Amino acid sequence: MKKGALIAAAGLLAVGAYVSSNALYTVSEVEQAIVTQFGKPVGEPVTTAGLKVKIPFIQDINPIDRRILEWDGNPSDMPTKDKLYISVDLFARWRITDPLQYFLRLQDERSAQSRLDDILGSETRNAVAKHELIEIIRTTRDRVPLRDTLLSEEERKQDIGSLVPIQKGRKLVEEEIYAAAAEKVLVFGIELLDIRFKRINYNESVRPKIYDRMISERRQIAERFLSEGNGEAARIRGNRVRDLNKIQSEAYRAVEEIRGKADAKATEIYASAYNRSPASVGFYEFTRTMQAYKAMISSNTTIILSTDSELFKFLKGMDPDGAVDMPEELPGESKVVRSP
Repeated sequence: MKKGALIAAAGLLAVGAYVSSNALYTVSEVEQAIVTQFGKPVGEPVTTAGLKVKIPFIQDINPIDRRILEWDGNPSDMPTKDKLYISVDLFARWRITDPLQYFLRLQDERSAQSRLDDILGSETRNAVAKHELIEIIRTTRDRVPLRDTLLSEEERKQDIGSLVPIQKGRKLVEEEIYAAAAEKVLVFGIELLDIRFKRINYNESVRPKIYDRMISERRQIAERFLSEGNGEAARIRGNRVRDLNKIQSEAYRAVEEIRGKADAKATEIYASAYNRSPASVGFYEFTRTMQAYKAMISSNTTIILSTDSELFKFLKGMDPDGAVDMPEELPGESKVVRSP
């Protein structure tokens, strides 16, 4: 009898332990729970952590995360207002604020992520289609482009590299998407905390055209700098030629002045040297006339002189054979002298 009673007591204890284990459950600090009976929610959601009691074998516990959750969408191509296709990659943060509504409509996180894909993707397409690309790329309205420190103040004030003015900017576009999507996800017991653009790329089909346009713009700027450089180089070369001509003219004038002074001095020396006696004067006349002959007469030269010419007086006594004594010519007659 005692053995049978012990077995019965042990069995009762085992059944009681099993029933009590099925009737007790715990809720973590990072969770909230929905109690369902035959698949339908009963009572209020359990939002406090600790040990809880339920009806064993009839009621089930459905834990729901109460932490801030992450949504990371897949990149998708969409057109902007200026007809440029871009690939947009978004991320968002959300949390479950109404677990009962969340459970009735979505039940699990996989369904919530799928519904967020639809809502956030749709609102992003709407926002991107209403704005030009520059509005999505740029963040601030009054951004000033950086200038090369090597440029002068006048060159920095020019329009090279100026930024296109914007009306809103990427931050306000993100706020538009957030405002439109947050209202739609509230019906699912979800609070959308934030949404941001993670990456924006040009579509593969338009990327070469964008790069070509960027290259063209940079080339125009380079051509402008090149033309300005060529103009400055031409100005420098012109100044160099002008300065060189000025230096050469001044040098030529100085040379001629020195040469004139030297000739005057030489003439003065010659005059003082050859003007000492009538013989020296005659010798000077003879040597200067010979120098003139040398400069005037060359091979096959014909000279027509008057017989009373000063140049002819030293040729009167010459003959073709080199003799000096020649018959004097009558005054006023002309004679043809041919060089040998």
